[in-house]
Amino acid sequence: MNNYIIPANSKKSQLILGFFTPVDLILFGSGCGLTVLLLILVQEAAFGQMILILMPALVTGFLVTPVLYYHNVLQFIINVLSFVFNPRRYYWRGWCVKYDANEK
Repeated sequence: MNNYIIPANSKKSQLILGFFTPVDLILFGSGCGLTVLLLILVQEAAFGQMILILMPALVTGFLVTPVLYYHNVLQFIINVLSFVFNPRRYYWRGWCVKYDANEK
């Protein structure tokens, strides 16, 4: 028979800790690293400056926080940025019953 049932969460096992891709961890690690570097460089900071210093870790932490459909949204953002910054000419022909390559 060889009928196998694939569990719905089988892709989750390919993620680190079940939530993160390697790119997520690299992004978060670089944000935390930059924050630590800024904390070491700036010895005395006011409250507003401290918020700015902590922003790289906060923003990258927010970006990699596992939310519902996160990777789908990330792929959508990548597709939009690719569309905006890599302009191509797209031709719309609509729904055609008959397509003739010679007609333009």
